[in-house]
Parts: sequence; structure tokens; C-alpha cells
Amino acid sequence: MPTGNSSLAPNSAIPAPAGPVVLLVLDGVGEGKRDEFDAVAVARTPTLDALRANSVFRSILAHGPYVGLPSESDMGNSEVGHNTLGAGRIFDQGAKRIDKAIESGAIWDGAWSEIVAQVHQRDSALHLIGLLSDGNVHSSMVHLQVLISKAAQAGIRRVYVHGLLDGRDVPDRTGEQYVITIEKQLAEAAAAIVGGADYRVASGGGRMVTTMDRYEADWRIVERGWQAHVLGTARPFTSALTAISTLREETPGISDQLIPPFTIVGPDDLPIGAVRDGDAVIFFNFRGDRAIELSQALTAGPEFDSFNRGRVPEIYFAGMTLYDGDTNTPAHRLVEPEPVPDTISEYLAGAGVTQWAGAETQKFGHVTYFWNGNRSEKFDAATETYVEIPSDQVPFNERPWMKSAETADAIIAAIRSGDYRFIRANFPGGDMVGHTGSFESAVIAMESIDLAIGRIQQEVERTRGTLVITADHGNAEDMVERDKQGQPTLVADGSPRWKTAHSTNPIPLIIADYDNRVFHLRDDLPKGGLANVAATLIELLGYEAPKEFEPSLITE
Repeated sequence: MPTGNSSLAPNSAIPAPAGPVVLLVLDGVGEGKRDEFDAVAVARTPTLDALRANSVFRSILAHGPYVGLPSESDMGNSEVGHNTLGAGRIFDQGAKRIDKAIESGAIWDGAWSEIVAQVHQRDSALHLIGLLSDGNVHSSMVHLQVLISKAAQAGIRRVYVHGLLDGRDVPDRTGEQYVITIEKQLAEAAAAIVGGADYRVASGGGRMVTTMDRYEADWRIVERGWQAHVLGTARPFTSALTAISTLREETPGISDQLIPPFTIVGPDDLPIGAVRDGDAVIFFNFRGDRAIELSQALTAGPEFDSFNRGRVPEIYFAGMTLYDGDTNTPAHRLVEPEPVPDTISEYLAGAGVTQWAGAETQKFGHVTYFWNGNRSEKFDAATETYVEIPSDQVPFNERPWMKSAETADAIIAAIRSGDYRFIRANFPGGDMVGHTGSFESAVIAMESIDLAIGRIQQEVERTRGTLVITADHGNAEDMVERDKQGQPTLVADGSPRWKTAHSTNPIPLIIADYDNRVFHLRDDLPKGGLANVAATLIELLGYEAPKEFEPSLITE
């Protein structure tokens, strides 16, 4: 049942609609330049075009300080986007929260001091596993560098980095640059320790095939990471740079995110940094979705059956922060998360408003766990329904339509049931297909989503409800790398350098009301963002928005 302040008063100016309020989050669909590299604009989307032209429409912000990230240059992402959508207010997120803990020194209390004590007591190694990236979406190179420096200051003699290659949140095919940076720091840190030390990169692989699965979509990805990092049995190479160059030569044009897993071995052909009994392991990613499964594999007992782990070392494991509040994963973390009470779902549950949430596997946790303030459980099982549509287990550019049709089927069934006043769903194609860097596939993804929206729109109109469409961040609307002047960059053959990362572009907000209600967009919120959406939804449902929420974007 609801646990926070869940009182909602009726709205005297905007009554509830006859039908449901239906929110569609178009993941990774921003407002771009509408040029030939904008898959959203190039795609044939008659439904979205008509809704933009004939409904209440404006753009809102979904990046940087508007979602609790440090600066205007920080791209938004699905986790902070859905956190902010559900919370109705801005709070410190991701890198910003870790940065503050580093500045205050709070990060070195608790788990870190226990790690240092164990490593010294057992004369063991410290392993740092995570994404080598300065995209500040899943991890931060600064955080990794701080950990390495602090380990050297603490006199830890063996530190091994198990670095995953990005290619999504940073320009693709730049992975070796991050390896070079970290190897240089590792060498300098080791040289500063009296008596010598062993600080090296010990394993790696592309993030989409190694370690960083999410929502249990494909445990084989985690198994590959286990073999590379823990057992040291992935394909052997003498260095990470040799691994990257060799694997690229074998598969020309391969994205960093798809580089197969590898293990670094010494002259004796044995892994230099396999995880052993007594070692300590830190997963330095701060974003939870792709860190949960490896965390489970490293800490679970004999009941674990998602894959055959083989040798399971006895270790001290800590995450950068809490990855899953409901399961307390991981039990040890360097930085505690900021709690997010009184989300829109909690308020609606307290008011008895029936809710339905659905998405395919890739984004199911976003419309449930992240939307609910990092809580997986329902606030009121009697009034809430969650529906997960299993995602395909193939590269998204091969089936770019993903489960758009099936998601629409589920939403339409929820509308037709008449059981729900608020329905929320996510369409992940703009994000997941956008990350592949395949422009043609991203266009197909957008056209598939538009077909789905058209079907949903008809049902919302039939029931005299309200359709709200927005996004959580940009991606598919800007599919090319650009220079400082905003011009597309080209590769050697003159073709575009396709982009696989998110953008800092604004996102759309469309409100199509089919119950003849009269309201207008406010003109005093030029920098309105995702945090304003929750109050907007509550007012569209016929209630006064909570005072602690960022203000609604509409007025009577």
C-alpha cells in the first residue's frame, strides 16, 4: 500500500476525462535538425505529424541539470529520464551524486574502508569492473581514475581493471583511447608504490556482448563477462590494445560495443588478473540496470542457476551505488542512493487511481522500477497492473520494429478493458535501434512506432480519453557525429560517421485530449523539462498537483 503523503485533491478547473489518460514514452526520440541524418524526421510518421499539428505541442528538456545531471553537456538517459518523469521533481542523479560523494569524502567511508582492510589482511587484489567511458551515462572515467589513485594511496599492491568498451554513449571506435588513458594511470600509480606493484588492465569486451545485460534479457552476455573477468578464460591476448586491434581486423567495421570478450595473459599464458578467493571487486558503474546481473552472479550462493559459473571465488563485492533497492543489490556500495519518495504512482495509488504500466523487456524496468523511484514493487497491488512483453534476442537493427505492435496490442487491451484511469508505456525503438548506428533501421523503427501510435490514438479517442506523448531523451533524431559547428563528420570514404550515442536535444510533448476539455500551455516555463510532466499528468487526470512537484505545463 502507499507509504508516503498520498493525498490528492480534485481539480476544480480541469475535470477528469471520460476515458483514460494514456502516456506513451518514445524512448530516444528527440527534436532534431530535421535534416537527412534525423531518422525521426526522415521516417514516414503520419500519425505523429498529425498529432503535432493538431494537438497541444511543445518541446521540453531532458538532459543535464533538467534531470539532475551535472552540466548542460551531459546527455540524458532512460534511467534518469524515467526517474525524473515519475518523481515530478529534480534530484541529483548518476555522476553528479557520485561527484558530490567524492568531493565530500563520504565515498571513502563504509564499504571502501572495508575493502582496503580485507585486501591488506589477505594480501589480495582489488578488481575494478566497469565501462571505460566518459559519457557519464553508465560510468565515469573520472570515478575510475579516482579509485585507482585512492588504491595506490592506500598501498594496495595489485589492482586489475576489467574494462568494457562503450561505442554508444561516446563516439564509436574510440575504445583504445580510453584503454591508453587508464593504462598510463595504472603504470604511474604502480610506480609510486614503494617496493613495486601490479596495476594492469586484465580483461575486456564490448558492452553489448560482455557483462552488461539488463532485465535478464540474455544471461549469455553476463556469462561471457564472468569467463573474461572472473575465470580469465576468454580469448587470450597479451594486452588490451592488441586484443582491440586484432578483433577489429578480424571483423572490419565492428563497433566497440560488439568487440568479443578477451582476457589478458602473461608470458606463461595464464590470466594476469583472474578473480581469486579473498579478492575485492568493485563494479564502478553507477547506473543500475546493466550492473544488476553481474552483481547477482558475484554474490549469489549455490542457488544461482542463470548460467554455470564454474569456480565461484569468495570475495568482498561492492557496487558504486545501489542498483536495485527492492533486492538490496548490492549489499555493499560506495555511495548510498538518494531516496525518491512520493512519486506520481504513489500519489495515484493513494487516491485509488487504477494504473497500468507496460513495455517490452528492454524498457520494462523503466516504466516500473525507475518510474517508481527505484522501487520494483507496486504501491497497491489491487489497483496496479504491470505487463512485460518479451523482447527479441537478436541485434536490434535486424528487427528494428522490435515489439511495437505487441506493445500496442497490450495497451489497446488495457484501454478496452475500462479498468484503468492511467496507462503508461514505453516504445524503445528510437533508443535501442538508434544505438546500433544503422540509419535505415532507425527509420523503420520510427515508422513501426508510428503505426502503433495510430492504433492506440483511435482507442483513446473512442473512449474520450487523453493521449500524452513524450520521450526520455534524444537519440534517433541525430544519427551522425557532428563537429563543433554542427556539421556532419565523415570517414575516409566520404560516408557519414554514424552516431550511436544519446543527444542533448529537447524532446517532444504532445497532449491530445478527446473529451472537449479546455486547457493551454503555460508560457512562463521556457525551460520546462521531464520533471514537469508528472504534475501535468495529475492535472490531466482531474487532480491538483502536489506542491512539491515541479509545476504543470498546462493551465486552464
